Amino acid sequence: MDPPESVARTARRSAKRPPSEGPGVASEERRRAQEHAALCATLGGEDASVRRLEELVFGAEERLTDSLAQAGRSLLDDDDGDDDGVCVCVCVTPPQAGRSLLDDDDDDDASSVSSEDGEGRPGPRRAAWEDEDDELEEEIDMTHRFRRDFKKSEAEAKMTKQKLQQRLKEQFQKAMGGRPSWAEEGVTKRRKKAAESEDDDDDEELMRRTGNFIGSSDRLPRGEIQIKKCSNGNSEDPSEHQLTTVQFHPSAQILMTAALDHSISLFQVDGKSNPKIQTIHLQNFPVKMASFSSDGEYIVATGFKNKLFYIYDMMEGKIIPVTLVRGLNEQSVSDFQVSPDGKFLLLSGSSGSLHLMTTKSREVVRSVKMNGNVCAAAFTTDGSKIFANSEEGEVCVWDVRSSRCLKRFADEGCVRGTALALSRGGSYLACGSQAGVVNIYSQQDCLLEAEPKPLKAVMNLLTPVTSLTFNHSDEILAIASRMEDEANRLVHLPSFTVFSNFPQFNKKTLFQSRSLDFSPRSGFYSVANNKGQALLFRLLHYKDF
Repeated sequence: MDPPESVARTARRSAKRPPSEGPGVASEERRRAQEHAALCATLGGEDASVRRLEELVFGAEERLTDSLAQAGRSLLDDDDGDDDGVCVCVCVTPPQAGRSLLDDDDDDDASSVSSEDGEGRPGPRRAAWEDEDDELEEEIDMTHRFRRDFKKSEAEAKMTKQKLQQRLKEQFQKAMGGRPSWAEEGVTKRRKKAAESEDDDDDEELMRRTGNFIGSSDRLPRGEIQIKKCSNGNSEDPSEHQLTTVQFHPSAQILMTAALDHSISLFQVDGKSNPKIQTIHLQNFPVKMASFSSDGEYIVATGFKNKLFYIYDMMEGKIIPVTLVRGLNEQSVSDFQVSPDGKFLLLSGSSGSLHLMTTKSREVVRSVKMNGNVCAAAFTTDGSKIFANSEEGEVCVWDVRSSRCLKRFADEGCVRGTALALSRGGSYLACGSQAGVVNIYSQQDCLLEAEPKPLKAVMNLLTPVTSLTFNHSDEILAIASRMEDEANRLVHLPSFTVFSNFPQFNKKTLFQSRSLDFSPRSGFYSVANNKGQALLFRLLHYKDF
């Protein structure tokens, strides 16, 4: 039995019964008192927590008894004693309900919203502080030199902050090769992880079976090359005259430039600021060609119209002029090549002469002669042979030890030869001509066949080919002509196709290419031009310097 309900029913019964006169009234009162005492005893025996709840809802026992007694006396004290049909109803309002009636309307609205939600959760949070300036569309000047590269047209002289932020995001994703994983949404990450787990399951299933499987290759893809323009290699000290040579150090992150202003400069390559290390000035000596030794410990520099050349010892910081070479009967020394083992210098003389000079004693130990004037020569990777190209378009192969001509053949379709290069891996030979054609041969075919045929004739240049160089992995051949602006191409090997996105179409950035070189692991490509700049490009396919 619920105690509050029994008390309420007892009160209603006592209120409805009409009072009666005589001794029966006293006995009825005593009976009611006994019932009430028994009820109070029952209430007192309940658990303490139940009693606490009853006091909060209905009040204490004494107050409840007094209210019932007063209601009974009011009935007994009726003057006429008639049954007026009055019903006394004791309505007890809980304290919490009473307080809720006194609350403001806002609280009622909040409680109603909470009840409608059904979960009583708080509403969305609002920012404690908001900057009104964030909503203003600020115009940013795009003609500033730090923001010029982000313009797509000259019409974008000004740009809103939101649009510039979007443009920066696009540039970043383009440089990173896509959206980085840390910038992905949580749902996307979960989907990616689920896909990776499925791939792992597929891999496990695949490894349970045997057969021939084709894996992905690390070879450079054809079509478009992933290339990025960096700050110029000599940005800290650009030359006022045109550069004649640019070359990377064989083992350190150093770039060398030589110019007609009688100087040789060294820069540390980081792709950003490229700080200058030092500059060597050679008095009254405009440098035509400069090159590192094979071990990178010294630099050889030659001029234009005399046989004097300089050797710069990088370990001691000493400049050594070489005024006389024993056994050399030439009026001038300009073009040369350093052997892979560093023991010899191959000097190009007049009338088709080639002289092999030792770097230790600085004397000529062997000399060979070919028909016509020598336009270019190069050592093979092992240093045992020399390939030389004449202006008459004839290629000769010489044995270094015996000075004997091993092979002689005509460069197919060449009227006048202008350049020659051997790949570092020993796979290819490239010959350039006056007509701008570059014939690419197999080195093995040149040694074995009587009339070797070119694997490919590259005809993307229209002026004489003046520079040829291969990268370390025999995947790229760089070709250039100094006779015309932007005459510079990168050829993909072994597909023998030209990368379509270099140089940029209808945009002058290279000008006249005077010298080309790749870094030791092809991470960078540099071009020396007639503006005194050593342009630097990052080849993103290669991870090392």
